[in-house]
Amino acid sequence: MDERIIVDIRIPRVLMAFITGVALSAAGVVMQAIFRNPMAEPFILGISAGASVGALIGIIIALNVYAISISAFLTSMLVILIVYNLAKVKGSITTESLLLAGIAMNFFLYAVEWMILIQSNRAHMILSWLVGYLGGVKWIDVKISVVPVLAGVMVIWIFSRDLNAMLFGEETAHYLGIDVKAVRKILLAVASLITAICSSFVGVIGFVGLMIPHMVRMLIGADHRVLVPASAIFGGIFLMWTDTFARTFMNDSVPVGIITMLCGAPFFIYLLRAKQKI
Repeated sequence: MDERIIVDIRIPRVLMAFITGVALSAAGVVMQAIFRNPMAEPFILGISAGASVGALIGIIIALNVYAISISAFLTSMLVILIVYNLAKVKGSITTESLLLAGIAMNFFLYAVEWMILIQSNRAHMILSWLVGYLGGVKWIDVKISVVPVLAGVMVIWIFSRDLNAMLFGEETAHYLGIDVKAVRKILLAVASLITAICSSFVGVIGFVGLMIPHMVRMLIGADHRVLVPASAIFGGIFLMWTDTFARTFMNDSVPVGIITMLCGAPFFIYLLRAKQKI
């Protein structure tokens, strides 16, 4: 029995926590670079919530696990397109417009999730998804997630030089020979894909993609050739230990998403105040 608990429950949960941390952190690096905005990350922009809505719809209509991931990816892509266009004011995106668009989209998607919750007989599962929970992870979830996430991080790393150039502005990147529109589309699609895959299995886990890139950037600098892999590894370790803390010291009664929100909300306020002072 002990061996079964370790092999079938504990190990998949730890691995999924690491994979999810990798995906969210790498996606956060991409979005902060593309939008040139320190507040950008999958949770705040509504991508995680959009992926969860797509996955929930797939579960309700009884799709298989692969189709559920595809459904999550499609809704997350739709969300990022809507947020991007809502936030664009006279051709540019400000911090305020991006935050307002993301917050509005999050409220809308949470309302959709609650409507699904009311109509569904899977209330406990959906409530867990609303705050991010790793307790129900199985080996099949890990197997489906690991290859796309690692491949996605590798694609992001390949474009690290382009991300470095885009930090100086689209015009500068264009003069350096970078097709900014193509790079933006590719990387946003990759970031949405890896976020959607993980969110379809564990739900909405917030602020990992906000905190980790900033912490790593403070330690090693803003060169994406190092920042992307370092953030991915550190994010995986962070979420793995955060889930272990929730499971061990809180008897698994508090989902890991609650812990990340408790850590991330003060960090978000700190960044907002710091940006206002500049």
